[in-house]
Amino acid sequence: MIAFGSGGVLALALPPLHLWPALLGFALLLHLIRRAPGPGRVFLLGWWFGFGHFLAGLYWIAIAFFTDAERFGALAVPAVILLAAFMAFYPAIAATLTRLVPWRSPVAAALVFAVAWTAAEMLRGVLFGGFPWNLIGYVFVSSTAMSQLAAVTGVYGLSLLAVVAGAVPVVLLDPTASPRWRPLALIVALLAIVWSGGALRLASIEAADFPDLRLRLVQANIAQHHKWDPKLRARWFRRHLELSLRDPDAVSHVIWPESAVPYQLEPDPELRRLAARAAPKGGYLLTGGDRFDLADDPPKAWNSLFVLDENGEIRARYDKRDLVPFGEFLPMRDLLGRLGLEKLTAGSIDFQPGPGRLSIALPGLPPFSPLICYESIFAGRVTDPGARPAWLLNITNDAWFGRSSGPYQHFAMARLRAIEEGLPLVRAANTGISAVIDPVGRIRAYLGLGETGVVDAALPKPLGEPTLFARWRQLPRMLLLATLLVAGLFERHIRSLGRV
Repeated sequence: MIAFGSGGVLALALPPLHLWPALLGFALLLHLIRRAPGPGRVFLLGWWFGFGHFLAGLYWIAIAFFTDAERFGALAVPAVILLAAFMAFYPAIAATLTRLVPWRSPVAAALVFAVAWTAAEMLRGVLFGGFPWNLIGYVFVSSTAMSQLAAVTGVYGLSLLAVVAGAVPVVLLDPTASPRWRPLALIVALLAIVWSGGALRLASIEAADFPDLRLRLVQANIAQHHKWDPKLRARWFRRHLELSLRDPDAVSHVIWPESAVPYQLEPDPELRRLAARAAPKGGYLLTGGDRFDLADDPPKAWNSLFVLDENGEIRARYDKRDLVPFGEFLPMRDLLGRLGLEKLTAGSIDFQPGPGRLSIALPGLPPFSPLICYESIFAGRVTDPGARPAWLLNITNDAWFGRSSGPYQHFAMARLRAIEEGLPLVRAANTGISAVIDPVGRIRAYLGLGETGVVDAALPKPLGEPTLFARWRQLPRMLLLATLLVAGLFERHIRSLGRV
């Protein structure tokens, strides 16, 4: 169970704790891999490591099942166990690939393992719709300077760095490796170089703001088990309006979070006019809400963002593209439905995916790319490639996960998208965390988890030029290949850093 425990400890390096020494769990796993008798044993070691890691990192998913405990509570623990067991196959594959490569030097093995782990993360981001949650590169989000590497490599470059830093100390566990201080000194030097480069970048960029634009983010802080109570919907709608109308002349646009409007906006002009009271004069209300086509057979539903002007007219709409399995739709409904399974969100209708990313451009508002809920976790997939926006807007409802690690992890991932793209990010969340983040990841304004209130802030301008990652999204893959090539071509020299 050493592998299982090491994987669990590794999760402590992720948000919200960011305990970087926990990365040494990689060194222990690599030590076990190098001593294991064969590939089958290595696969099991990698699987147990991944199982412990994802069980500790994703425990909070169980909380969502207790929003309707009578219907779903019994599924909470089995669901988390099954998800962690499935996700564990990615570390198992990485471990097996590492063992199959014949390099014997512990430092070279660490580089190969880092490449294999990061490649497995990339695979995890695309297979079966993708679930790139808690990529190990997010451990560095606690340091804005370290995170600047993402502007060049994306989060996967940070993952590669994190695994190298955590795995190279395997030389300390090998009694025949000598000298041991050289590879460790090189890792410290590498981390110092990345931090220094990031600090210099931050010092050289003073993000300006758009003139005459001031946003209000409304955080109504409604618990999930109350949110869809029919008796309370009117109260929650009024709360959003009341928060929006405090000193309305102080802002130019108001933003409500995902599913803030508990009714159908499109077919109800009176409701739209009522909601539009939140829109400042000459400005807009940007709000999440569901929309339905009940005339179709079967009926259809979309998780949407609407832009309303002060007269209640819908000026733009975006339908969420990346839907949450079991949350917004039931995969393999014909089969799983017969087994009695349902999706967790209210109602029996599956949400439909929207057509894809777009940039919404309206008079008086710089063009923006809307991202609903966990659409913000997909590196390189947050903008329309043909129409670069000026900012990113993420509306979400993390009330499903209570006061747990989940909302902090979600916020960290969204924050890194700003650095990768060189675009400011505005985030409105029902229960938090709501924030305005500039294009290099600095937090301009912030309202914490579980707080009720508003965030009033200027909208930062984007960087003058797209980041290298935004221009060339294949760079992380090239970085992996380069690392593997270095490990192969310079095996002899690497071995001298830590002989076997």
